[in-house]
Amino acid sequence: MVLVTSAIGFILASRDAGVPVDGVRLLLTLAGIGMAAAGAACLNNYMERDLDALMLRTQQRALPSGAVEPAHALAYGLTMVLGGVFLLASRINLMAAFVVLLTAFLYVLVYTPLKRWTWWNTSLGAIPGALPPVSGWVAVSHEMEVGAWIMFAILFLWQHPHFYAIAWMYRDDYARAGYKMLSVVNPDGTRLFRHIVFHAALLLIAGVGPAMIGMAGWWYGAGAFLLGIMVMEVGLRLQHSQSVADARKLLRASVYYLPALLALILLDVWV
Repeated sequence: MVLVTSAIGFILASRDAGVPVDGVRLLLTLAGIGMAAAGAACLNNYMERDLDALMLRTQQRALPSGAVEPAHALAYGLTMVLGGVFLLASRINLMAAFVVLLTAFLYVLVYTPLKRWTWWNTSLGAIPGALPPVSGWVAVSHEMEVGAWIMFAILFLWQHPHFYAIAWMYRDDYARAGYKMLSVVNPDGTRLFRHIVFHAALLLIAGVGPAMIGMAGWWYGAGAFLLGIMVMEVGLRLQHSQSVADARKLLRASVYYLPALLALILLDVWV
């Protein structure tokens, strides 16, 4: 999804600038972003290998299971991040390289350690999670524009119901590892459910944002509105039931939402 959302940002920026999509430039952009994303994910696993070993859902990952040596993971992660940033700086532009380096920094050195200290890690971690479409956008435009900010907002808000659903499903696992997730520090879930509904409501508004500023057509706006209603309805149902089954339904709804929304954007661009 990092590569998909980056590609969407690239395509929308090309349309906004009134230029055809440069296929070679797009592939180079995705190569650089993909390398950095893979490296950042590897470094995240390196930094959390001790806690991953305590959680049932992560015990079989490469580092806690002993399949990969920590030193090898560290070297690979650093090489991939720096290699991806260098590729973007040398073949695309410095702005794209900066955004990707910032993304990796926030993910590895801000979000990852904050999971041990504060439940705000989810919101702060949503910032690097929302930057890939911005990376794709600035690879074309060289600057942050309104369309890039709207795509950022959609991705930022979407992550909250998505990850809060996971946090509720695996709250015992997170507690076992000592992570300060909202589902751990607020065991009855009242604050977590309020945050889910609040961010789902904002996502409903942000989702139709492209139509509101003329970046997409009215039929995209109608589809985005219906998708937002879907997430909101499942979030409200979870707030009422507080069940793991409904948390899983919310997770599934969020997984459906994002590719469906991106497909609507692409259809709007090409139809």
